[in-house]
Amino acid sequence: MTLPLKITLLATLLLLGACRSEPIAFHTLTPAHLSPSTRAEAGGVRIESISVPPQVDRAQIVIRQGDSGLAILETQWWAATLADELRSALVDQLANSNARQAVALRVEVQRFDSVPGQYALLDVRWRLRQVNGDRPALTCRTTLQSPAGPSIDELVVAHQNNLKRFAALINQTVDTSLKGCPTAP
Repeated sequence: MTLPLKITLLATLLLLGACRSEPIAFHTLTPAHLSPSTRAEAGGVRIESISVPPQVDRAQIVIRQGDSGLAILETQWWAATLADELRSALVDQLANSNARQAVALRVEVQRFDSVPGQYALLDVRWRLRQVNGDRPALTCRTTLQSPAGPSIDELVVAHQNNLKRFAALINQTVDTSLKGCPTAP
């Protein structure tokens, strides 16, 4: 092999190595614990709909930067869209509900903030109604915030904690026969 060919080959390999992108990491809002049953209709609580702000309803994780900025992380993705991740996590968390009555749940996420090194925030308006009953629907608003470490993994765990607490509030409301909105701990 001649010297110019070796140099050309070496330069090509270096350029190709520089073009390599970071691998994509996938995250889920469903904790790693094993739930005895995960089904579409969890313990009498049926999830009718979940909506999230369009800014964060995507496969890529979106974080806040400063007071007004957002950053879409091209190598940190949810395993599904954020709305689907929220549904899966809530189905998992509500699977062990001791609901004595069938209820339908609608969830409207107002804010889903991710700030690495600071916090994960879930601000949600939600409505519960009896499937077969005459009690009027109950609409509540809950804001939950958990501290988060600097890594994306720690941020996702903080969001998992918020969803666990949110599911506990839903279960508490169902257990009291939809008599009133719970207070967040």
